[in-house]
Amino acid sequence: MNASTKNKKQLRKKILFSLILVSALIAFRIYLPTLAKNYINKALADIPGYYGQITDIDIALIRGAYVIKGLYLNKVNAKTQVPFLNFPTSDISVEWKSLFKGKVVSEVYMYDPEVIYVLEDMTSSVDSTSEEDWTKALTDIIPLDINHFEIQNGKIAYVEAQADPTIDLQINDIALTATNLRNIVAKKRTLPSSITATGSSIGNGDLSLKGNINLLKKVPDMDISFSLDNINITALNDFTRHFAKIDTEKGDLGIFSEFAIADGFMKGYFKLLMADTKFIGAEDGVLEKIWEGLAGFFKMILKNQNTGAVAVKAPLEGDLNNIQTAVLPAIGSIFKNAFIKAFKDGIDEEIEYKDAFVEKNIEDEEEPKWFEFRKKRKLRKAQKENAIKNVNQSDI
Repeated sequence: MNASTKNKKQLRKKILFSLILVSALIAFRIYLPTLAKNYINKALADIPGYYGQITDIDIALIRGAYVIKGLYLNKVNAKTQVPFLNFPTSDISVEWKSLFKGKVVSEVYMYDPEVIYVLEDMTSSVDSTSEEDWTKALTDIIPLDINHFEIQNGKIAYVEAQADPTIDLQINDIALTATNLRNIVAKKRTLPSSITATGSSIGNGDLSLKGNINLLKKVPDMDISFSLDNINITALNDFTRHFAKIDTEKGDLGIFSEFAIADGFMKGYFKLLMADTKFIGAEDGVLEKIWEGLAGFFKMILKNQNTGAVAVKAPLEGDLNNIQTAVLPAIGSIFKNAFIKAFKDGIDEEIEYKDAFVEKNIEDEEEPKWFEFRKKRKLRKAQKENAIKNVNQSDI
């Protein structure tokens, strides 16, 4: 066999090998979405007490991303057909700008996600002690740590289907952005990650949340301000009628809060304002009208005459395992708003992250390193002097 024929055979082998390799890669690429879909569905099916699946998955290898479609999760033996989690489209990809900083992390974009807590479904007869945290299964679906998280047009709802009347409290049109969650940038900052959110509640209330957090701690530190303002209080009649036997004909409600958490200790406040409120519905019975009239009487006495608002402000303080609300200051705040000074309609901007710091007692503080070093040096000096003294005594 001459050299030319031998070279032609080697060339054919190389071409054949290349064709087989390319075909295998193409086949793997075609099968990859099915493989990933089966893996995710198995992860969802293995969550004790829950069941769920995804309908499809798209993979974009060039940009290092995949899109999960039609993910839902619900409780086993749920009494309704409403999914607990419904995530129509979730885009997970590598955050390329962090690669230039030497970090391999991901960014997640969720479109139209819904979290609907149906009380009857969540209290179904399933042994809760055997249930695994469902959030772990969801994070297992994402192989890289999340550094950027974004929600567009989200929804959160709380439902009591068997209540009379049915309770359905919800926040829609949620737009949430959380950045630098893995502290890629500005590592020396105490609270390096930022979070902002807006939304629209039942009664056309305006939701606003903003703050900074540090998620890398076991108990995250944070400094958060929250407001839910301009709620048409009549939209809450089903809720107030069920729990307090009171409904309203008109009025606005505002809910405001600021809190800071440092090393598991919280300090903040919760404030509620009701303005231009009128109780007693036209279809109420006699007893309901009497009760609502009594509530209206106290409202008239306790409202601020300038603003027309009834307000209460409750301080929040304590360890996260035992957060305390001071009852007397909360009651006193009602009279303060009515007769002394009207509360501000909005965030008071009086809580800072440093307010949550708790100083240790002197006896509980760790000794500084220099103090420990000085003690060791004194000990070595004393041992050396004793050794010299023992030698001198043996010479005598």
